[in-house]
Amino acid sequence: RPSPVFGGVAALWLTGGALAWFEYGSRVVNVLLFVLAGWVVSLSLHEYAHALTAYRSGDHSVAARGYLTLNPLKYTHPFLSIVLPLVFLLIGGIGLPGGAVWVNRGAVRTRGRASLISLVGPGANVVFFLVLAAPFLIGVDTRAHPTFWAAVAFLAFLQLTAAALNLLPVPGLDGGNALRPWLRGDTAKVYDYLAPFGFLLLVLIIFTPVVSDSFWRIVLGISDLIGVPRGLIVSGLDLVQFWR
Repeated sequence: RPSPVFGGVAALWLTGGALAWFEYGSRVVNVLLFVLAGWVVSLSLHEYAHALTAYRSGDHSVAARGYLTLNPLKYTHPFLSIVLPLVFLLIGGIGLPGGAVWVNRGAVRTRGRASLISLVGPGANVVFFLVLAAPFLIGVDTRAHPTFWAAVAFLAFLQLTAAALNLLPVPGLDGGNALRPWLRGDTAKVYDYLAPFGFLLLVLIIFTPVVSDSFWRIVLGISDLIGVPRGLIVSGLDLVQFWR
């Protein structure tokens, strides 16, 4: 069953959306509540997807660790998994990978299932992105309730960036972990040595100009293709980064 913590965060997310829809109170507070709570909801769904697939692939220890409860506090260290990604979200408007589910790889039946366990997390972000982007794709009139739609567009964009970053073949990230079951010998040893530094490697990649420019060009291109308006994404970012 979903934990009360997850239920509370989901309630905050819906409350933020309702307040933004009706323009009640502060626009900034409403958008912050919607985006930040929505981000924690998506993080929980991402990690739950990992855990559920691992459970169905033979690792029943994920249930004992509480990974199947959607409780964001169960997904590794609260600071590294929740606080730090939220800080990057606020400062840089980037949906960084956050939580992590520890999986007993020895209990997983096949290498294919091991790769699938890694890939379903970003898949959850993609599904969340498509759900949020669907109104724009069908041509909703965003001139009505502009604050709400700006919040939705920005949260959708965060899901896309999170999925794209997670799928990079970097040791320790989901993209790299999907490749790990197929590595052998020295290649596997190098991967295992670098995996604990995956988050640091990702930050270095993000701030490398050539890579960063290409990454944002691709992500924005996908967002444009789906129909999420760039103007609304920027409006949502401006409301989240209200101090600029």
